[in-house]
Amino acid sequence: MYTPAHFAETRIEELHRIMRTHPLGMLVTHGADGLDADHIPMEFDVSAGPHGSLIGHVARANTLWQRCPPGTPVMVAFRGSEAYVSPSWYPSKQETHRQVPTWNYEVVHAHGTLTIHDDERFVRGLVGRLTRRHEAAEPK
Repeated sequence: MYTPAHFAETRIEELHRIMRTHPLGMLVTHGADGLDADHIPMEFDVSAGPHGSLIGHVARANTLWQRCPPGTPVMVAFRGSEAYVSPSWYPSKQETHRQVPTWNYEVVHAHGTLTIHDDERFVRGLVGRLTRRHEAAEPK
């Protein structure tokens, strides 16, 4: 969707909030077979690098790590809150009939390059952190 500049979110803390609040990232890659999207729970490490680092885990059976070599350009999309906006909500619609429907939404597109960690200790640490984070909200 076209986003006019005055609606674009540029505050880095807000973008980070969306990524943390909605951590299921859609990792978009382009390989030999074209575009692909994998939905992956992500951990965001703000201290890694100038813009932070996104860390996710895929099962060994997921061919992502085979079809996309390290250094592959990627985009991760995080989708936050969203809602349809009816033109009938605007008083001017009754006067001018010039209002059109739209959509309010929160989304972050993070761009970077793929790094693969085929290291059991690294993977266990990540899976443990992701599990603790998401299980914390579950009833005891």
